[in-house]
Amino acid sequence: MTRYESAKEIYAKLGVDTDAAIARCKEIPVSLHCWQGDDVTGFDHDGPLTGGIQTTGNYPGKARTPEELLADMDKAMSLMPGKKKINVHACYAIFEDGEFVDRDKLEPKHFQKWVDFAKERGMGLDFNPTFFSHPMVKDGLTLSSPDEEVRNFWIEHGKACIRISQYFAEQTGVPCVMNIWTGDGFKDIPADRMGPRVRYKESIDAILSEPFDTNLVKPCVESKVFGIGVEAYTVGSAEFSLSYAAMNKDKCLPLMDNGHYHPTEVVSDKIPALLTFFPEIALHVTRPIRWDSDHVVLFDDETKEIAKEIVRCENGIDRTYIALDYFDASINRISAWVTGFRSFQKALLDALCQPSEMLKELQDTNQMSKKMVVMEQCKTLPIGDVWEEYCRQCGVEAEGWFDEIQKYEDEVLSKRA
Repeated sequence: MTRYESAKEIYAKLGVDTDAAIARCKEIPVSLHCWQGDDVTGFDHDGPLTGGIQTTGNYPGKARTPEELLADMDKAMSLMPGKKKINVHACYAIFEDGEFVDRDKLEPKHFQKWVDFAKERGMGLDFNPTFFSHPMVKDGLTLSSPDEEVRNFWIEHGKACIRISQYFAEQTGVPCVMNIWTGDGFKDIPADRMGPRVRYKESIDAILSEPFDTNLVKPCVESKVFGIGVEAYTVGSAEFSLSYAAMNKDKCLPLMDNGHYHPTEVVSDKIPALLTFFPEIALHVTRPIRWDSDHVVLFDDETKEIAKEIVRCENGIDRTYIALDYFDASINRISAWVTGFRSFQKALLDALCQPSEMLKELQDTNQMSKKMVVMEQCKTLPIGDVWEEYCRQCGVEAEGWFDEIQKYEDEVLSKRA
């Protein structure tokens, strides 16, 4: 008997069909963020990161061109099991033949290489307007700025991104999640908290006035508790973003990033709350350490709980758009991509292998002692053996894959200046 066959029997005693869990896990897309490969630099500016975010570290081998970034993503994805999408920021526009346009004038053609790359691999694309690292971020503000010229520039950028998202979806045949996030806020205590939020609301209204097919484009609003340089006040707070999505649920989704809340808050508990009211939600999965530090996702407790809630909620898998969002420049960037993606895939598989129906029944019938015992038993079930079988069926190694990354670093990354 193989280890997987033994594990399968152990899970079956709890009513879990691991073959079905593996098959279902293969169908769940997770969106892989392009910005891990070059530290959120992009291709439309040469300056530093600004606007409330920061990447730390200077590990050698950073992608410097579109060709290098796409090659690195290809290498990373070859080591990942499961279904993938690609998540692109607007600052990753690829200009050719000396052409350059500013962000308010971006067109689908500036992302054609991304579309071709995704279509060749049978993947969908997600998209993000880039409201940071640009001269038109004035005094730390974009869509909430009191300067009408600044607001209009960024509104036009958002509208351009709606059109690009529609093109992505039409070309790939997969809905495109378009996430609106800004780092707007103030370093110290503001004298006016409402004014910026009213302007921010009106700006998002203007962006979403751009025509789009709601079956193809899924605009989201993402909140944040604070950022670098905006420690005292963030315009797009959790209350603001959730209220906006609730008031515009016909054309806008809430997006939760699990690094964008106070340290004692957990997104896993918020998922069933939102799915009670919203037909669909979106997630950015990261690993905060004390704050939104965008560490590589691991197979840790909160990651497992997030996956469990997606699986447990009624049609939660089909109603939740999952994307990764972290950027660590202190380690091999490809290993960061692969580790984070594998960790969340493992969390999804673990969630699918939980006896969720049994546990719900125990809770509903007030058998709390037995529920606790079974939940504790589940913590030591042989998920590693099921994971190994999942990887085998997906055509990747369960272990030993880092050797391939080390070889790629020696042969490719180490030769970059």
